[in-house]
Amino acid sequence: MPVIRPLAKPALRLAGALAGVLALAGCSSSKAAIEETHPTWLNGEVNAVSRATVAAGVAAVTSLKPDGTLETAALDLARGRRLWAHPATIAGRLPGMGVQPPAAVETGQGQAVVAAVDPAKRGRWNATLIVRDARTGQKKWSRPVQSTFGPQRCGPYLCMSENTALASARMVVLDPLTGKLLWTLPGISEVEWSDQSRVVMLRMARHPVLSAHDLKTGAPVWQLPVEQALSTGIDLSGGWAFGTSGENLVGYVAPYTNPKKNRTSAFGLFSVKLSNGTVNWLRPSVVRVYPSGSPGFAPVVRPIDEQGQYGGFARLDPGSGRVIGQIAAGQVPGTGWWLAFPKDMGRLDFLKPNGSGSAFDLPSGQPTPVKDQRGWSFCVTDPKPLPLAGLPQGFYSVASLCEFDLATGKRVPGPAGAPPAWFTGSQDGWRLWRDEKGALHATRDTTGTAPGMYG
Repeated sequence: MPVIRPLAKPALRLAGALAGVLALAGCSSSKAAIEETHPTWLNGEVNAVSRATVAAGVAAVTSLKPDGTLETAALDLARGRRLWAHPATIAGRLPGMGVQPPAAVETGQGQAVVAAVDPAKRGRWNATLIVRDARTGQKKWSRPVQSTFGPQRCGPYLCMSENTALASARMVVLDPLTGKLLWTLPGISEVEWSDQSRVVMLRMARHPVLSAHDLKTGAPVWQLPVEQALSTGIDLSGGWAFGTSGENLVGYVAPYTNPKKNRTSAFGLFSVKLSNGTVNWLRPSVVRVYPSGSPGFAPVVRPIDEQGQYGGFARLDPGSGRVIGQIAAGQVPGTGWWLAFPKDMGRLDFLKPNGSGSAFDLPSGQPTPVKDQRGWSFCVTDPKPLPLAGLPQGFYSVASLCEFDLATGKRVPGPAGAPPAWFTGSQDGWRLWRDEKGALHATRDTTGTAPGMYG
């Protein structure tokens, strides 16, 4: 089967594996009615290479400039108009994690700030975290950076892993308005979930731990060794992903084969209660397939046995971990296919480039005709690494989805539509995505916030 490069998250070594399995049409005759009910826009001034973040009516993204340097770009969320842009850089992030997005944090009264790593150096420091007013780009404060995975929003605060290449690595929690240090957590961590009062972090180590903390004080609320939740022998070098499902957090840890020991690490999905860290369910020895929804929204997996043989495909209920649709290994068609899904993920499609594919109804597991059926898959399965100037190589932009005709294996002609919600997710009712050329698109056709394929 084809191999593509989805955004994985290798942890503590640069040799971490990065692998995976493989214009909106309005429904009203009035353009004004369409714009009023479902505002949409396209901004081709940016070449978005990261996910976009949203706060207080501003969207922020990391963009690649023609000269190979990066910049942080802020756009008006309502219209897509570019507000400002400033240089950005990578200072210690690992290639498999993808280019870091800016962190957008609301500060109250309809205001927000955007935090990003700027290439400005200070003596022995490699870069600078600069926090700016989201609308004007005016600098609020800065903090020197030695090495970091990048800033993240954590509830009403700003979190950032710093000194990630040193023994003094720690997570810092900062006041987004002043930069005041509120509390720290030793080691390398990543924010996986937060609300206004608590944050859940994945603490990366030989034995990784999920830990919840009070956001104001850092006081521990609960902690759960990931190996206790899933299985012993975990290695985060294969990648990981988390997504919320109601009051639960669903996590996925990918396999990693150590070339020296020729041993594959433990892998699979599990769910924990956000309130107390209790394990709800687990599905060991399954790999997440791509493209697909967030582990917290629509996990689609494929089991692998002890001999390394793949089984069929199954969609799981993120709330219970139960199988709600599957096909057997014997139903998987030959080779040379890409995975695809319709907008409702009610069907599993095997897209055959320039040929007739196969489709299966997931609830029943029965084959369905492919005539007049469309599915969404990656636009390309052999993406090129970003041509970054003076920065580590091996980084890729976030993937783009295209719509295909399953009967012919060709792209659907005409203007590109909006990718499915299971891919884009939503932020404050807005869905944002990057097209093949890097242009940023947005539509507000839903409500609330929901996880997408990349979080």
